[in-house]
Amino acid sequence: MDKIILYHGTSDKIVTPTFGRGDDRHDYGRGFYLTEDVQLAKEWAVCRPNEKNGWVHKYILDIKELKILDFEKYNTLAWLAELMKHRNAADSKRYRVLSEKFIAKYSMDTAEFDVIRGWRANASYFYIAREFVRDNIDIDILEKLLFLGGLGIQYCIKSELAFSKLTEVKDDILSVDYAEFNDRYNQRDAAARNNMRRLIDSDENKVTKVFSTLF
Repeated sequence: MDKIILYHGTSDKIVTPTFGRGDDRHDYGRGFYLTEDVQLAKEWAVCRPNEKNGWVHKYILDIKELKILDFEKYNTLAWLAELMKHRNAADSKRYRVLSEKFIAKYSMDTAEFDVIRGWRANASYFYIAREFVRDNIDIDILEKLLFLGGLGIQYCIKSELAFSKLTEVKDDILSVDYAEFNDRYNQRDAAARNNMRRLIDSDENKVTKVFSTLF
């Protein structure tokens, strides 16, 4: 398969993906973020509490010549380290000190890749990350927690080459109702957190191989 269909959820009706733009503090740094799941894109289009309807833009990405880093194929710790480079899950001194050590040991060099594919760091992710750094989560249940979190897989278009391979299907733009899909987003997050709390409090969580033992 040389081409994949991706969706970008946003509050903007007109979007121009541009190489070099974006926020360094997003999950994988600067880039343009999309998903293969149109329903998730609809939720992400209206996930802010501003009561504004959103839009989903449809794109075709030609991946034939692209190098894609897929975090689902690597250890979960590598993905966490990548997010810790860009996102602060907690403001404590403990988090700042230990996250630097964690990044140094587990992070990957992503500079050579055109596209990064991995989970999205939504509110559920920050709950997981905070509890992990507090040594409340055994790494043996970490991947299961991420699945329960329903984070969703996203693609980050990083390189100039990747941007040149991205084409919008302008006739397929979708309008997104705020009330319906913001409610779905919040219900998904609430259910995810309840499921994760139950797993963390269960006997399956041995709390033996925890964050501070990984260095």
